[in-house]
Amino acid sequence: MTGTDEELAKDLGLISALAIGIGTMIGAGIFVLPGIAAQQAGPAVVISFVIGGMIAMINAFSVSELGTAMPKAGGAYYYINRALGPLFGSISGMGDWIGLAFASAFYSIGFGGYLADLLDGVVVSIPAIGEVALLPTIALGPIVLSEIQIGAVLAGVVFVGVNYIGAKETGGIQTAIVTILLGLLTIFAIVGFFSFDWETVAADGSYVPEGTAAILPGAALVFVSYLGYAKIATVGEELKNPGRNLPIAIIGSVGIVMAIYTILVGILMGLIPHEDFFLEEVENAPMTHAAEIVFDYAFTVAGIEISVLGAGVTSITIAALLATASSANASILASARINFAMGRDKIVTDSLNEIHPRFATPYRSIAVTGFLIIVFIIGLGETVEILSSAASVLHLVVYALINASLIVFRETNPPEYDPDFEVPFYPYLPIAGFVLSLALIYFMDPLAVAISAVFVLFAVVWYFVYARDKTQLEGILGTYILDRSAEMPDAAVTAADAVRPSGSEEHTVVVPVSNPRTEAQLLSLASTVAKANDGRVQAVHVVEVPDQTPLEEGSEHVRRIDKESQRLMAQVRERVETFDVPVDVRTVVSHRSFEEVFDVARRENADTVVMGWGGGRPWSAGRAERPIDELTHDLPCDFLVLKERDLETGRVLVPTAGGPDSDLSAEIACSLREQAGSEITLLHVVDDEADRADGQAFLEEWAAERDLEDAAIRIDASGDVETAIAAAARDHSLLIIGATERGLLSRLLRGSLAYDVVNDVDCSVVLAERPASRSLRERLFGRQ
Repeated sequence: MTGTDEELAKDLGLISALAIGIGTMIGAGIFVLPGIAAQQAGPAVVISFVIGGMIAMINAFSVSELGTAMPKAGGAYYYINRALGPLFGSISGMGDWIGLAFASAFYSIGFGGYLADLLDGVVVSIPAIGEVALLPTIALGPIVLSEIQIGAVLAGVVFVGVNYIGAKETGGIQTAIVTILLGLLTIFAIVGFFSFDWETVAADGSYVPEGTAAILPGAALVFVSYLGYAKIATVGEELKNPGRNLPIAIIGSVGIVMAIYTILVGILMGLIPHEDFFLEEVENAPMTHAAEIVFDYAFTVAGIEISVLGAGVTSITIAALLATASSANASILASARINFAMGRDKIVTDSLNEIHPRFATPYRSIAVTGFLIIVFIIGLGETVEILSSAASVLHLVVYALINASLIVFRETNPPEYDPDFEVPFYPYLPIAGFVLSLALIYFMDPLAVAISAVFVLFAVVWYFVYARDKTQLEGILGTYILDRSAEMPDAAVTAADAVRPSGSEEHTVVVPVSNPRTEAQLLSLASTVAKANDGRVQAVHVVEVPDQTPLEEGSEHVRRIDKESQRLMAQVRERVETFDVPVDVRTVVSHRSFEEVFDVARRENADTVVMGWGGGRPWSAGRAERPIDELTHDLPCDFLVLKERDLETGRVLVPTAGGPDSDLSAEIACSLREQAGSEITLLHVVDDEADRADGQAFLEEWAAERDLEDAAIRIDASGDVETAIAAAARDHSLLIIGATERGLLSRLLRGSLAYDVVNDVDCSVVLAERPASRSLRERLFGRQ
């Protein structure tokens, strides 16, 4: 298998998946945040953890359904990119990536806090300097790094280095770490229960000394504690029996962790007085301070008094170091997977994912992530709540988009969407997840929201400036809207068209047909162009219904005739030489056939449109509700209009006076020569015999530059362009004319074609027109 068909080995079991989620969440929630969150919400912070957990649980249901429907590496990014399109894929991918960098910095600060507590008072002797603390405070110009930041930077460098050189974090190691953590925390909870004091909880006689209004901001602050469950989805492709194990692991890990948080944070509130949380040593390492209270006792064995204080405090500190290290390492690991997924879809340059020749890791991606982590530690390490809140904001945006994606998948019901697990109470639960995720952002720190907004804006700009012209994948939602453009609000159609990707590498030739029985020649010409460009043909049967007929009824009409259209076009394909080019057929209903041709071209991201003229085609009447000039002077791609008279491509005449439309004529002539063996004649008209030599030189140079050196050269010195073309056409079976100025298609539509000879010659005629270059505004925002 190659390319996107490759699959990862399914070697992770349910326990390993649970360990991934629980291990990541435990590190942040219980060892770092309670001290900071308690300052904000008081003992009611327990409720904050429950509210955050409930919102995470709602989102976990949506992630579970999507994960069982599409257990792919990349998780949330993959679902959002597939459902909502690459613009939102850019937002979610970069949001997840930068959010993980913020989270890793936050975990590293937590690690640094417990490391500083463990090494407090430990000094080293350095010659000529004397004794200095093992974790000193360092000044870098105007920036002063505390011992906690120094520890965090060291930890961050180690975690990034571990990922850089490719040391594996296997499911077995993660399971062992989680088992040790849960064992130590269980002992702490049991012993701590007997030291619990309700009077300590009731600070100043109240359980909410900071007021009930502080509970929701507290929930916003601690939401970062629940980010780990989504990482299970990123390894969904590696899970055994994902249909069963994925939802159990995701939902189960959230439920288990929420119960652990509720119990342990509740015990902390009964051990540590509210005012003590404002002390720096308690804020940075609340579990160590609580352990000093819980394990402050001794017992006697054989007359020897043994204290458990040192062992108890050290064990909790080591557990904290293990937990925060595991969380940080898992986040860096997940960021590399997200970058791989974005690189595969060309949202970011694939060079970011270049593999190290020795370590076989995406070293550039890891290095960039590591650089961001260090910058965040140095710049924001003194305000840990900013790091945690920024991580939460970016992930809440992603979770909101996940819920929106689930609704899109359910409502559009694409063939590949077949979940083994379905969200209960649909659509109310995913709607609640969407609303609550965005609502929680309102209670975040304003600076964290502003920082996160900058990264979201960067993702949007990045998509329009870089990714839009590179990526090939379109979202289901955009395709759904554009395929039903006549039924959808104009604002929705405009928005979907403006953000759709324009980087498809496959050359697409769209053929609007009015009657499949009579379109063999159009399909043949389109197949020739597609074959020359290694592309495909999209044949669209345009069915026009009267204005009096509601499109809903028209849609029912289309469903009845679509099968017949497919059958008829299959017969056409059998009769026509299509050069083994893929030919897709579908039916579209519209009140405005002429406009629909342009809409189809934009929806299909066409490179070329091959359309017929005359012969009862509905768009020949020029029936368009929008101004004709607006359409025909804003072409979405190259247009070829065939006026056929028993199309035969043996001898092709190409008149030219230069210009972009004549360039298109030359390209079509080359395609016919390569695919159908056509003989090409080039015609140039000059004013008189004195200009013949110059005309000959011009045409020879023009032909050489366009790979037409083998074409016959014909110079007409009559000065009468139309008469010269008509005379030359008598000896040819096909005439290809490019516009000499903008508006050839418009004049054809209006019946005032500049070249009247087109209507007079006996051979078939192809009229070629190329769109003007797009402006910067159009490249950024699409055509309006």
